[in-house]
Amino acid sequence: MLKWPCLGISHLFRKDFGPYKRMNPKTDLRNLTQDELVCYVESLGQPAFRARQIMSWLYRPGITDFSQMTDLAKNFRLLLAENARISQFKDPLLQQSQDGCVKFGFTLDDGKLIESVLIPEPDRNTLCVSSQVGCAMNCSFCLTATMGFTRNLTPSEIVNQVCAAGDFLRNAPKSKRIGPDRVTNLVFMGMGEPLNNLDNLIKAISILTEQRGLDMTNRRITVSTCGIVSKMLELGEKTDVNLAISLHAVDDTTRNSLMPVNNRYSLEELLQACRDYPMAKRKRIMFEYILLQGINDSDENAYELARILRDIPCKINLLPYNESPGLPYKSPSRNRVFAFQKIVRDKGYSVFIRTSRGEDISAACGQLAKQKENEVQDA
Repeated sequence: MLKWPCLGISHLFRKDFGPYKRMNPKTDLRNLTQDELVCYVESLGQPAFRARQIMSWLYRPGITDFSQMTDLAKNFRLLLAENARISQFKDPLLQQSQDGCVKFGFTLDDGKLIESVLIPEPDRNTLCVSSQVGCAMNCSFCLTATMGFTRNLTPSEIVNQVCAAGDFLRNAPKSKRIGPDRVTNLVFMGMGEPLNNLDNLIKAISILTEQRGLDMTNRRITVSTCGIVSKMLELGEKTDVNLAISLHAVDDTTRNSLMPVNNRYSLEELLQACRDYPMAKRKRIMFEYILLQGINDSDENAYELARILRDIPCKINLLPYNESPGLPYKSPSRNRVFAFQKIVRDKGYSVFIRTSRGEDISAACGQLAKQKENEVQDA
């Protein structure tokens, strides 16, 4: 577990992540890792073990008030109520797809809106989590890019997406659930570039995997990046989650036109960072490759993809493009997708075609974008 010296986090208790603190002047305890919580309770004159008691309550379903933490002394509960709060997302906007996917619209304390997508399967529930309000990367095929970038999410705003999705599943009638009654897998593939919010992302992962927190396992958490090379090593050194790379092109010219980040970090720099990425022996990097008709879906592109990844332990996800109004790209035919897959697979790679989910509610990959409340119907 990461250690966070108390001296270095005192600002959390004074400013609490930005100007919207003014609307909620109390310290949000869901912004704090276990170690930070120790520092916080010590700042209130309490022994460290109180932090472990609080952490064991913070993420239990239905816990919204310090008065419910019955193993804490009454005076301490009153002290917490005066100085701290437990944030949560209430009454999210919901859209439910015909295929069972659920898109959540969460309103933040400052009025901004973010989206998450729950993808249920019989043996799992995967939540696609946002890390920022909007996105600054400006990938030309992504609808989220049209929003621009507003700000990073705090650790609590990341974690509370998982909590709210869990509440939704627990409250859903068993007859209407496709998968389990909890979130089992997380993919940081929602709004934003996770590595551009790395500090808060790492804290959120610490909370998500803390036994007294949400007790998730690292092997069921995947962080996707468009290629922020300068932050990749730090992610690998400070977490043990899975890494996914949004690749989408096999040469700099094409990637420059699709993904402006490539003008800063070239394809070769990105691939070298993948070779250097610290991983357990059995782990592999997931390369995501959106297939765009006539742009990156040729046989030559497939052979080149196999060539440039040859010395990187990896698997490959092919994503036929999810077409969006106002964007010029088209999805290739099914035969073209299968032909591309066969070429790469014949070179010895594990190659999967991701089945698009939630297209009818604009919840598929690359389609998340802020909507007005009156455009979202309650499920």
